[in-house]
Amino acid sequence: MPDVVPTRALPDRGPVHATGEVLATRRAGAYRVLTLAVPGIPERFRPGQFVAVSLDTAHLARRPLWIHRVRATGTHGATLEVVVEPCGVGGRWLSALPQGARLPVTGPLGRPFALPRESVPCLLVGEGYAAAALFSLAERLRDRECPVTMLVAARDEAHLLSALEARRLARSVTVVTEDGSVGSRGTAATHVGAALDASGAPVVYAAGAASTLAVVAREASARGVSSQVALERPMPCATGLCHACVVPVLGGDGGVLQVRACLEGPALPGDRVLWDELG
Repeated sequence: MPDVVPTRALPDRGPVHATGEVLATRRAGAYRVLTLAVPGIPERFRPGQFVAVSLDTAHLARRPLWIHRVRATGTHGATLEVVVEPCGVGGRWLSALPQGARLPVTGPLGRPFALPRESVPCLLVGEGYAAAALFSLAERLRDRECPVTMLVAARDEAHLLSALEARRLARSVTVVTEDGSVGSRGTAATHVGAALDASGAPVVYAAGAASTLAVVAREASARGVSSQVALERPMPCATGLCHACVVPVLGGDGGVLQVRACLEGPALPGDRVLWDELG
């Protein structure tokens, strides 16, 4: 496997708590993409990190959101794009926010993806809205002259995220839907083995459901490929205090460690996660 550079938030690049403003909101298939102006967070962001937003007083728990893109604007400086699936009370509340709305935002949070030390081919596997975590990573890998291949999957065309944007970023893109409405029929799990073989990538990054990430990690390990997975877990505090997002991983001494997805993750080596023990 190639060496990867472990990355972690540096003390002077820690999270910021600030009031964000919704600059724009647009529909992306079944999702809403919110453009947020949040001073201090875009400048600290690295691919794989996320933000936590506080909702109104009727919804107590914070909601973690993947950072999709960081874009420069002339008026507000760097801004964040986050993807919201309008499911559940909090998701529907967030997706209905109008332009000009304000909300508390904390971030960037979590450990980002580890990057290859050398310019090697990389496969990125994204499922549903979680694929948002991979687009800024693709840009960063391209900047490091790593040829990028992407596999984007969803249950149907409406739940595919930014497939056209993926074609701009990657040298090759495979689109998969469960209902066959666009691309090949199937799931990310059923196609990742072929994608690994076709890409020849020694590194794979993945974001999606835990069951899919488990398959990606196992297919990668079977081929001697390094895997980095972005795990989604319940994150009521998103800062490591509540321990609601613990993940069992294999420690260096062979013992089992309980790490927090919001703090020691969400990006973790796929071969270290004990998938069968993940609740």
